[in-house]
Amino acid sequence: VQLQASGGGLVQAGGSLRLSCAGSGRPFADYGMGWFRQAPGKEREFVARITWSGASTDYADSVKGRFTISRDNAKNTVYLQMNSLKPEDTAVYYCAADPLLTSRVDDDYYWGQGTQVTVSS
Repeated sequence: VQLQASGGGLVQAGGSLRLSCAGSGRPFADYGMGWFRQAPGKEREFVARITWSGASTDYADSVKGRFTISRDNAKNTVYLQMNSLKPEDTAVYYCAADPLLTSRVDDDYYWGQGTQVTVSS
């Protein structure tokens, strides 16, 4: 499956952004989907994930209550609504797909190209 992430940008602390990740090439509903991020000088880390049906979601503690992951299988798209953004949320955000996606970073996942999110203080 090919993944294309978009929606990043520059925002002030306290602001909001919505990331999108569009999939193509395979039945989108076959995959659990996730968002991960990588800040400069740091390892890639888990942000949020959602099951193939959208019935179950999971979040990193650092974003709980501020970020919401959702998906629209009819549009082959997964979203990450990010509210109350903080400077420490600054990173490149990547979407990932796998039938058994977990919170672990795994090179075997399908990965999108990443979209930059910068939060100014």
